[in-house]
Amino acid sequence: MSEPTPLRRADPGESPDPASFSYSIVIPVFNSVGVVATTIDRVVEVFESAGLRYEIVLVNDGSRDGSWDVIAERARTSPHVVALNLLRNYGQHHANLAGMRESTGDYVITMDDDLQNPPDQALLLIEKAMLGRHDVVFGRFAQKQAGGYRRLGSRLISLINRRVFGQPPGLAVSNFRILRRDVVERICESRTAHPYITGQALLYSNNVADVVVRHDPRPVGTSNYGMRRIMSLVLAILFSYSVFPLRAAAGVGFVVALGSFVLGAFYLVRSLFVQTHVEGWTTIAVLLAVFNGVVIMLLSMLGEYVVRTLNAVSAVNTYHVTERVSS
Repeated sequence: MSEPTPLRRADPGESPDPASFSYSIVIPVFNSVGVVATTIDRVVEVFESAGLRYEIVLVNDGSRDGSWDVIAERARTSPHVVALNLLRNYGQHHANLAGMRESTGDYVITMDDDLQNPPDQALLLIEKAMLGRHDVVFGRFAQKQAGGYRRLGSRLISLINRRVFGQPPGLAVSNFRILRRDVVERICESRTAHPYITGQALLYSNNVADVVVRHDPRPVGTSNYGMRRIMSLVLAILFSYSVFPLRAAAGVGFVVALGSFVLGAFYLVRSLFVQTHVEGWTTIAVLLAVFNGVVIMLLSMLGEYVVRTLNAVSAVNTYHVTERVSS
């Protein structure tokens, strides 16, 4: 693909022309041998019909079913397709990050490999981005075709996004989104061992919107995004982007420490009025309560410094690409 066209400055009140930009469609691929070829064909058909300049970046995230062979062959024979093969299964957000770093378009669109994000709906994302000059636009699913646990997981993650990343009220987020190049570059430069593209997009943008899009049933197979992956994502968000778990533990530590001090004071006062049958028991109880309380407080404070140090030295290379195929 040729060098990306610089963003054209539209006149006040004028919406930029979508045809004056290039688009990179990043698609993480995981165990989708039965549907990924159709997904590629649909994307090509939509963008060719719309007369838009595009590239498709396919990232094989450790598939074990032959998906790599399918996308590698497409990359060898199509001038618009690039395929990356990751060393192992790192997860959807790592695969998206790898695709973003490979992309060259003025805008990057991320979507699933199973046609639940219909490629023709990407044009709605582009239109919304142009109309409001938004730097990030998320797809808001009119009716999500997913199990109850997936919807519950989405609500939980949205709650965390609002608390941690300042997701505006009323804004819907999803993995079907379009991001302007400057936002993509900020995400790619971010130093974190646990990338979370949705949250980072919220952090590194200042004009976010959503648009209603269709969400289709998966035509082949079942979703690879189970409850275990959802909970893993929730924990990654909490421990990588929020100090809430640490602060909560510190709060519990200080409460326990305070209780220890009160208990020690109680036994000390009690020893002055009630004679104990065990010599030295009061002294031991008081010392243990006080010193344990001090230790808990120190551990809580040390934990605060540890998490800040970990964030500062997090590895940049959170995945490894073993093969790159293009025409």
